[in-house]
Amino acid sequence: MRFAASPDDVLARLATLREHDAPTHGGHVLSYVYDSGEPELDELAAAAIRAMQPVNGLDPTTFGSVAALERDLVAFTRELLGGEVDGADGGEPVVGTVTSGGTESCLLAVKAARDAWLAAHGAVPGTARPRLVAPVTVHAAFQKAAHYFGLELDLVPVRPGGAVAADAVAERLADRPDDVALVVVSAPSYPHAALDPVAEVAAVAAAHGVPVHVDACIGGMALPFWPDLPDWDLRVPGVTSLSVDLHKYGYAPKGVSVLLHRGRERQRGQYFATTRWPGYPVVNPTLLGSRSGGPLAAAWAITSALGTDGLGDLAERARRATDELRAAVGRIEGLRVVGEPVGPLFAVAEDDAVPAARRVDPHVWADAVATRGWVLQAQPAHRQADGTVLPHTTHLTVTPVTARVLDELVPALVAAADEVRGVPRPGSSPLLGGLAGLSTLDSDTAADLLRTMGLDASRIGDDGPGVGPMAPLLAAVEALPAPVAERLLTELLGRLVEPR
Repeated sequence: MRFAASPDDVLARLATLREHDAPTHGGHVLSYVYDSGEPELDELAAAAIRAMQPVNGLDPTTFGSVAALERDLVAFTRELLGGEVDGADGGEPVVGTVTSGGTESCLLAVKAARDAWLAAHGAVPGTARPRLVAPVTVHAAFQKAAHYFGLELDLVPVRPGGAVAADAVAERLADRPDDVALVVVSAPSYPHAALDPVAEVAAVAAAHGVPVHVDACIGGMALPFWPDLPDWDLRVPGVTSLSVDLHKYGYAPKGVSVLLHRGRERQRGQYFATTRWPGYPVVNPTLLGSRSGGPLAAAWAITSALGTDGLGDLAERARRATDELRAAVGRIEGLRVVGEPVGPLFAVAEDDAVPAARRVDPHVWADAVATRGWVLQAQPAHRQADGTVLPHTTHLTVTPVTARVLDELVPALVAAADEVRGVPRPGSSPLLGGLAGLSTLDSDTAADLLRTMGLDASRIGDDGPGVGPMAPLLAAVEALPAPVAERLLTELLGRLVEPR
C-alpha cells in the first residue's frame, strides 16, 4: 500500500510533538497523571491495549472478552469498596459498569437517579425538574450532569476545611425532600481533599427516601488502604451508588472508571435501549456506543497483576510521600495546607496569619515552581452562596513515584516560596472592568480579548506546553462574571485545536 507519509516519519513527528508535553512519568506533574513508578505496569498496560486494539466494546455478545473483563473489574472494585454480592444479608446486590472515565460515571449516576425519580413521580423528562443536592466542592462533572439531564443543581456551602456539614444537607432536604433525585458527597473532594461525612449524610437522606451517590473517582482506589477513616463506601447504609476511577490510583491508562449501583433496577436505569429503527437493536450501558476495549483491558491487566495487596503497597508509598510533602509545605513560611486533607492529595493557600510581607501567594508560587520544572495546579477562589469565600489555592496530587523525587521537589518548593514571598498576586487588568456587564461574547471578540490578555491559542501546542504563567489567568477568572470567564476559556480551548 502507498502511504502519504512513511510510518517511521509519522512516529518521528509524534515523538517531536510529545517532547513539548509536560512529563507524564517521574513525578514532575502533580495533577492529571498518576504514575505508579513501576515501568512493568506500563508495559503490561500497553500489551493489553494492543491485544484488544481492534475490539469494539459496543457488543459483548460478539466480543465476549469485553463481558469477561468487565465482570472481573466490577467484581474487584465491588469487593474493595464493600458492595454486597448477592444480597444474602438482606441488602440488594451491587452491580456495575465500566465507563470511559469519572465524568461519564458521574453523568450516568445522575441519569439513573433522575429517571428513577421521574418514574416514581409519573413524569417524563422536560415536564419536571428534580433537584441534585451536593456540596459546592463536588466535582464539576455533576454540574455537567445537571445541565445535560435537566436537574436543578442545589449546591450546599462547605466549611472552611472543605467538607460539607451533614446538618447543612439536612436543611436542604427538610423543606422539599420529594423533589430531590440524588444527594452527592465526595470521598474525597478534588479541590481540598476533604472527606465529606458520608455516613451522616446518607442517614439523613435515607430518612427522606433520597438516594446518595459517593463520588470516589479520585480516592476510591487509595482510601481503602488509608488508616483511621470513618466508613465512606458501599458499607454505609443509604449509599446507593459509587464511582471510582481506575485511571487514577488504579494506574490504568486514560480512560476507565467503574460505576457501582446498589440494586439491579437502579443500575438498569442508566441504560439506553431502542429497537425503534431499521438497524440492529441498540443497547448501551454508557453514553458511548462504540468504545475501545483497550483501557478496559489495561485496567483489568493491572488489577489482575497487582491484586489488593499490590494496590495497598502503592497506596502506602503514596501515603508516606503525602505525609512528608504536607509536612514540608507546612514548614514554608507564608503558606498553609487547607483543612485536614484525606488521601494522596491536598491544597495549599496563603497563610493570612503572618504579616502580608511574609505571605506567599499560592498561584505566584506555583508559577515560580513551574520555572524549576515542576507542575502544580492553580485553583481560583470561590464565593459561596452564604457569602463565605473559599480561598484561591494550589492543588497537589501525590503518587507513589513522588516518594522518589522528594529530595528534588521539596527544595524547589522552598526556593520558589523564598523567591516570591511578599510578592502580591497580579491585579485585575483594567480591561476586565469593561467586561463585567457583558452577557454574551461572539467568537472573534472573545479571541481578541484573549490576545489582549496575552493568551493567543495560535501560539500554543507545537512549540511548548501551557499558556504561560497561570496567576494572571486565574486572577482574571475570579474577577470576571462566571459566564464571561467561561466563554473566554471556551474560546481559548476551541481555538487551540482549530487547523492553522
